[in-house]
Amino acid sequence: MDPENGENPPRLRPDGTPLRRGWTTGACATAATKSALAALLGGDFLDPVSITLPGGQTPSFALAYEARGAGYAEAGIVKDAGDDPDVTHGALVLARVGAGAPGAGVTFRAGKGVGTVTKPGLPLGVGEPAINPVPRRLMTGVVAELAAAHGIAPDFAVTVSVRDGETLAEKTWNPRLGILGGLSILGTTGIVVPYSCAAWIHSIHRGIDVARALGLTHVVGSTGDASERAAMARLKLPVEAYLDMGDFAGGLLKYLKAHPVARLTIAGGFAKITKLAQGEMDLHSGRSTVDLSFLAEMLQERGLGRQDVERVTAANTANEVLTIAAAAGIALAEAVAERARQQAQQRVGPASRVDVMVVDRSGAIVGESG
Repeated sequence: MDPENGENPPRLRPDGTPLRRGWTTGACATAATKSALAALLGGDFLDPVSITLPGGQTPSFALAYEARGAGYAEAGIVKDAGDDPDVTHGALVLARVGAGAPGAGVTFRAGKGVGTVTKPGLPLGVGEPAINPVPRRLMTGVVAELAAAHGIAPDFAVTVSVRDGETLAEKTWNPRLGILGGLSILGTTGIVVPYSCAAWIHSIHRGIDVARALGLTHVVGSTGDASERAAMARLKLPVEAYLDMGDFAGGLLKYLKAHPVARLTIAGGFAKITKLAQGEMDLHSGRSTVDLSFLAEMLQERGLGRQDVERVTAANTANEVLTIAAAAGIALAEAVAERARQQAQQRVGPASRVDVMVVDRSGAIVGESG
């Protein structure tokens, strides 16, 4: 995996067949918009309905919902995320199309379950429905196409909704990013690549954008909840400063290099920070491992005896090594934090000053760089 942009080589199921790709909420909303507008203009709902994605693919979608009312038509599509563990897999994405103001072109509204932007820094203005730019372009394109076929102006209002979107949004970064009331309608390619974690990388980037727009000069990338809570207790920063980095150190550092913030703190468990100290940028247990010989060498440099060094190289876990070091009176977590700081600083560049803290399983800070 490329931890900087969240893309993977193709993955396989246990039987050797490729994992199935899926469709973004933006692609579903576009297909629903096209079907609803066809019905509004006097035809039947298109079912199945096909659209053209930015990469030229032309998927077809089956309708799960259709309705007509006074001056509107509405269509719905169940999002299929393929084999990706996407929080919105199975969600019903709805688009209601009605007449818009003359000369206004296509306008967008947030229906039930779609959020509204309330903080600066996102690619949409404050007060706008959280329908991202590429889905907007796709929906505008299908409206323009159908309007031209009927010889009319493309002046239509599109309201996008997601059933149970308010509840689903609580499992995403949206509340911290200031997107309130529901989900975002996302997708740059229209395609969900299984386990690409593109949405996670996207959220890290948008979190940095919001922090910069709010004028924050210190952000924190945490590998998990325990490390984030420890950093919050220590640093007392605004909530917008805390970025759920997860395993994607590379994605965080690369984006910060191009969009710097004066100070960055990275907080994580001993094993993940050890991987960062080794130069790994993807900290996931399935994609990188702790090199016990790396830790043994560090401990030997600090005076650990030969017998204990052998115990380190035979240890089962990184935390077992930390216990051996503590018994010998060696501040291994601090040494690892400093090595990790050096690796991160090298990648983020001089515009951001990096600090690293190591947090144990109880949530206590057991080592810091510097």
